[in-house]
Amino acid sequence: MAITVTDRQPVARAEQILTPKALAFVEELHRRFAGTRNELLEARQAKRDGVARTSRLDFLPETQEIRDGDWKVAEAPAALRDRRVEMTGPATPAKMAINALNSGAKVWLADLEDASTPTWPNVIDAILNLRDAATGTLAYTSPEGKEYTLRTDAPLAVVVARPRGWHMPERHLLIDGEPAVGALVDFGLHFFHTAKQLLLNGHGPYYYLPKMESHLEARLWNDVFVFAQDFLGIPQGSVRATMLIETIPAAFEMDEFLYELRDHASGLNAGRWDYLFSIIKYFRDAGEEFVLPDRASVVMTAPFMRAYTELLVKTCHKRGAFAMGGMAAVIPNRRHPEVTEAAFAKVRADKTREANDGFDGSWVAHPDLVPTCREVFDAALGERPNQLDKQRPEVSVTADQLIDIASADGQVTEGGLRLNLYVAVAYTAVWLSGNGAVAIHNLMEDAATAEISRSQVWQQIRNKSVLADTGNTVTRELVEKILGEETERLRTEFGDEAFRLYYQPASKLIAEICLSEDYTDFLTTPAYELVG
Repeated sequence: MAITVTDRQPVARAEQILTPKALAFVEELHRRFAGTRNELLEARQAKRDGVARTSRLDFLPETQEIRDGDWKVAEAPAALRDRRVEMTGPATPAKMAINALNSGAKVWLADLEDASTPTWPNVIDAILNLRDAATGTLAYTSPEGKEYTLRTDAPLAVVVARPRGWHMPERHLLIDGEPAVGALVDFGLHFFHTAKQLLLNGHGPYYYLPKMESHLEARLWNDVFVFAQDFLGIPQGSVRATMLIETIPAAFEMDEFLYELRDHASGLNAGRWDYLFSIIKYFRDAGEEFVLPDRASVVMTAPFMRAYTELLVKTCHKRGAFAMGGMAAVIPNRRHPEVTEAAFAKVRADKTREANDGFDGSWVAHPDLVPTCREVFDAALGERPNQLDKQRPEVSVTADQLIDIASADGQVTEGGLRLNLYVAVAYTAVWLSGNGAVAIHNLMEDAATAEISRSQVWQQIRNKSVLADTGNTVTRELVEKILGEETERLRTEFGDEAFRLYYQPASKLIAEICLSEDYTDFLTTPAYELVG
């Protein structure tokens, strides 16, 4: 077998996951699909080059027939018909996995992507925890002796796993000396070890698919699913996938995404930070009209964001698929209840907007937010499990509306620049330490926050943006100065040892990608080279 595992014992019981048969399955996935994946990544760059020349994106003329056609996705299995509250978070460590499963949410997005640093121990531990969750044996005892077990007094959340995006490699599994495709490693190990058990449980192998930029990438996932189900001898259609519409080109291909995965699709999700990050990435050299204001001021009610979310709801419900809302990232602050109360009020307003727009459910990042989200959707749904009957025929969205970035209220300020640099370094430092879900300023952040933060800085340098609160122009010199100040602030907050190990290399990395003439597509790609 031409597959090499660089470390066969990254965590206890790893041998239960890295079995010869499981590795053979991953190798077969790689050999069949890695070539197409590589071609599609090259096609991403070609499409972006076209946008750089024209500053335009539009709906695809060659798929007009699909958008006009009368078709629907496969009916959802019983376990996925009610998704009014979805808890998100990493699948490692076991304590977090147990808390998510016990949270009272209908679904747990078990994240092997943006909320998880893909160290080899994290990858394997996550699969172990998801395998144990499927068999009902997941448990954890803390060093203090506190026991965590799966609840038996109420249903556990239904697991929907999110593998890494197509762009990420897995350098701890080498096939013919080359790193395996991270997405195929995550999917392959999870599917191989859990699919049959999940079906016996009345659920199934369910997935969230991130970072796609083309319906051809969705087609590739469909091909993977068809092959995998045949390989394990389970019925076609057992796999169900919800796709994240978190890139700007994907917003123009929602129908096409659902069509390509129509036998396996269960819905689309509308995010926020990754979507805005993608807009900057695509239109980074398109001029001042595409410069976003401070990210904190870009709300979901901005006209171009309303166009995106309303089109998503309309498209999903027309095709019999679920429309899933975005993240509520608030972390309760028990020392400052008034801060928590104000934050919860904002969450309630945001979830109310989603429910009224027709979303079938939404995400939360902390178990304490589950009741708030559930109450809002209970009020909107009544006895119904979802809102597929809310068709939104009045919605009509144009290409110009989707890219009307100038319609966003807000300004570019030094306060926003400082916050972006602070958060980018703070998040990246914790990511480098092995934790991809990071609490910053009472918000649970994942990689998307760092991506938009550093991308805004790069774009502001490129466009010589003038800061509304100081009148200064954003230059490399100004960014270097502020980055140095924010990095020193982090040193005082976290101490010299953590600074040396994580914050200093994180600051260096953020400096390199923000100050470079060339734009770095994903922060996590060079960051991955810095972790074990």
